[in-house]
Amino acid sequence: MLYAILCYASEDVVSSWSKEQDDAVMGKLAAVQEKYAKAGKLGPVARLLPTTAATTLRRVKGESLVIDGPFAETKEQFLGFYTVDCANLEEAVQFARELSDVNPSGGSYEIRPVGALNPVKATI
Repeated sequence: MLYAILCYASEDVVSSWSKEQDDAVMGKLAAVQEKYAKAGKLGPVARLLPTTAATTLRRVKGESLVIDGPFAETKEQFLGFYTVDCANLEEAVQFARELSDVNPSGGSYEIRPVGALNPVKATI
């Protein structure tokens, strides 16, 4: 089963890191990812650009409204995601736990099964 691990944290905290701090965090996250990649379980991973680069499309009364910015009603922002092929939810939770253990920004990881319309096996 494919699971999407959606990463949420305070964008202000993450964007305040120095390049050295950011590189260190990314290195720790890469070490967690490597284990799953070697096992052939890790699919696409993306780090999103800041919410200031976001655009939101919202459907209001049958009309599409395009708005600059994310305008999510949350104190944390969606920063990126992982796609991981796990045997079950427990394995997906373990992967998210390992990511959380090395990520000093706090935040949360939302774990959701993926129902792919066009399934593609990622090659790493």
